[in-house]
Amino acid sequence: MIKKKITPFGIFSIAILSILTIIFVFPFYWIMTGAFKSQADAVKRPPQWWPVNATWENFQKLLVQNPAGQWLLNSVLICVITMLLVCLTSSLAGYVLAKKRFYGQRLLFSVFIVAMALPKQVILVPLVRMISAMNLHDTLAAVILPLVGWPFGVFLMKQFSENIPSELLESAKIDGCNELRTFMSIAFPIVKPGFAALAIFTFINTWNDYFMQLVMLSSRKNLTISLGVATLQAELSTNYGLIMAGAALAAVPIVTVFLIFQKSFTQGITMGAVKG
Repeated sequence: MIKKKITPFGIFSIAILSILTIIFVFPFYWIMTGAFKSQADAVKRPPQWWPVNATWENFQKLLVQNPAGQWLLNSVLICVITMLLVCLTSSLAGYVLAKKRFYGQRLLFSVFIVAMALPKQVILVPLVRMISAMNLHDTLAAVILPLVGWPFGVFLMKQFSENIPSELLESAKIDGCNELRTFMSIAFPIVKPGFAALAIFTFINTWNDYFMQLVMLSSRKNLTISLGVATLQAELSTNYGLIMAGAALAAVPIVTVFLIFQKSFTQGITMGAVKG
């Protein structure tokens, strides 16, 4: 058995990584423990690092007195539907831009690159007018539809599609496969890691898109969990335990998704960084 030599640089690196881990994990720990504290314990000085008198009262208020379950369901529906639509449209568009040759191809791809640098606030007014004209304001579709055409998704899938051997596509064409069959049987298995990485990117981006949800949703029953937790803040007094319970409830799905698809996410990022 070969023993690794411990160097000063190795010790320094471990120390730095340990400190950074504590810094990044501590807010999540504070939210999860604060969710089980009463209002008196949540604002206590010095603070309680662990809920001495743990209680489920905050979650009861959140789920009984407030439609937190509906908020969470709205968030999950928006994220899942958006993720599926973005992955479908981006993978097809990326495949076409990477492996097909047509007039204006480079110009079209340049438009996607420019759109990546365009803040959504710039197109907010015409976007809201379009949603209102379609009578979709204050519906989940009002949040989903503007997010489907994600330029970054097209860019990412184009980079993965560049790795598809043209010989395989030509062989499939000779065998009589149409374009859709060629994509599903030949191209998709090759770009699957990128597909998985895009799915996680889309889910996280949609879950954290507080701005679009704030603009497009107004009625209390249609709010997402992020907007719902924000409405729990009172002007004069705020129940911090209740807000932390809402934040903890909102964090569970996103952490679960990342943990489940972590391997695919890492594989997708690694493959996207290396060509050939």
